[in-house]
Amino acid sequence: MLTALTRAVSPAMNRCELTFLDRKEIDLARAAGQHREYELCLASLGIVVVPLAAEPDLPDSVFVEDPAVVVDEVAVITRMGAPSRRREAEQLARALEVYRPLSRISEPATLEGGDVVRSGRKIFAGRSQRTNEEGIGQLAALLSPCQYTVTQVDVHGCLHLKSACCALDSSTLLVNREWIDVSPFEGFRLIDVEEPWSADVLAIGETVLMPAGFPGTRRKLETLGWKVETVDVSELQKAEAGVTCMSVIFES
Repeated sequence: MLTALTRAVSPAMNRCELTFLDRKEIDLARAAGQHREYELCLASLGIVVVPLAAEPDLPDSVFVEDPAVVVDEVAVITRMGAPSRRREAEQLARALEVYRPLSRISEPATLEGGDVVRSGRKIFAGRSQRTNEEGIGQLAALLSPCQYTVTQVDVHGCLHLKSACCALDSSTLLVNREWIDVSPFEGFRLIDVEEPWSADVLAIGETVLMPAGFPGTRRKLETLGWKVETVDVSELQKAEAGVTCMSVIFES
């Protein structure tokens, strides 16, 4: 059974961290409504959604994917690259310790869950503005006893690796080649996006969940045989959101 931890939109979201986008006013009521629709979409795909309360003092806390990397055996609590977000990690750790033993990334390492793409026992970790080589090295050391391999991918045009690369199945990746080095993906089938920001997708069973507003990439995936569901996250995208960052999904 798949479980998804989510967290409600913070009333302080307009103070969120931004790196690649200009700041625009976020309609908080609309963002909260879109987030609820996102949770309903996950539930419709058979996922048990466990919603966590909003964190009024943590603007980015709706993005629960970043403070943790969860695999079958362990949850790795990260040390995020944005100092303003580091308090989010312990908040999420308390929710995750019900499901997994915990390990932790420690200083001087930085690692954010949005930089981690998993395909079976293969894990790709993006070296980005939020994740450094030490963080990738610590992740590899923590997961090696569980027989995972961790490979570094250089990210140079977006916030996180998942902004430019997500797994569609065990052998296929959706990618934006302009923003990452794709050479570490040897042996994988690579499908190129049609719109720059459309690589961030969630593959759940036979369905690919993606934001509305990327018709070219949606048509390509449907032509190639995937069932695609879309959800409007336009207000949340003003905070550099995608569909992966607002949940931590794992087998429970």
